[in-house]
Amino acid sequence: MSNYVINAEFRDDLGKGASRRLRREGKVPAILYGGDREPRSLTVLQKDLLLLLQNEGFYSSVISLKVGDKEQPAILKDLHRHPAKPIILHLDLQRVRDDVEIRMNVPLHFLGENVAPGVKAGGTVSRISNELEIVCLPKYLPEFIDIDLSAMELDDMVKLSDVKLPEGVELAHPPTEEHDPSVVSIHMVRVQVEVEEGEEDEVEVAAEEEKDED
Repeated sequence: MSNYVINAEFRDDLGKGASRRLRREGKVPAILYGGDREPRSLTVLQKDLLLLLQNEGFYSSVISLKVGDKEQPAILKDLHRHPAKPIILHLDLQRVRDDVEIRMNVPLHFLGENVAPGVKAGGTVSRISNELEIVCLPKYLPEFIDIDLSAMELDDMVKLSDVKLPEGVELAHPPTEEHDPSVVSIHMVRVQVEVEEGEEDEVEVAAEEEKDED
């Protein structure tokens, strides 16, 4: 079972009014769906959920959903946060089976940035993607995928086809010859100074005055 455990309770009181009451009681309405069974409505304690959400791996791991004395493997599929308050409004979980592939967004970890030749030469790392959507069986699900930048020079880039995937993991949207987007690159930032209308003449006059003084 997973290192991440959610303790939940089944609920039968549905609707917006019931959900508001649960939130006032410090609980989060949730739903569990997928597999060959009907969706089930649940409640989870807000404080327990917020504690779990502090772990990056929670978002991309198989979770042990515990209801009473039974446990069910599941994955986090959606999370609704309050727009202004640090609370969770709703939680969507999907059942998983050992023999059925799942689709997940997994974060990317960029390693070796501080020793990359391109960075030492004054370049800046540009992360075009911070996560990848993958497909795999639950047992192969990684918490994250590493990308090594330590040998990258100026103007080097890592394309989607260059990413080394763990065993049993495939990209949900594999690259093609026509579409192989960059994931990360190192380049020199070019600063362009824009002169507002009216300031250009002032700059020229100042330059001429400085020339005359010389």
